Amino acid sequence: MTVADDARRDAASDDRSVGQILGDITTDLTSMVRQELELAKTEAKQEVTKLGTGAGLLGAAGLAGWLFLVFFSLFAVYLLDQAVDAWLAALVVAVVWGAAAAVLALLGRQKIQQANLQLPTTQQSIKEDLR
Repeated sequence: MTVADDARRDAASDDRSVGQILGDITTDLTSMVRQELELAKTEAKQEVTKLGTGAGLLGAAGLAGWLFLVFFSLFAVYLLDQAVDAWLAALVVAVVWGAAAAVLALLGRQKIQQANLQLPTTQQSIKEDLR
């Protein structure tokens, strides 16, 4: 016996009306969509937990990096103080950090302006799915 034979036998012995069959299909489809949404929620929660942990670690690394820069700047001021007055050494280090901040700000602004928040690939994919 084949699968097609089983389907024919089931269809022949099924006394449901077309409306009942369509109702059952709708119920099954709704149930399937709900199950998929629950699975997606569960997976999303797990991934968000991982992201939260990673973000916390990156925040701690940022703090450690900031402290490194503060102490390295103090070291640079001390080193320059051996050659010039302390106020001039502090000014040189501050100007270097100011220049670095300006360059980083310009690069960040440029990257933000290049961003395309319209998500063209996703939009195209959704349009194709709806066809």
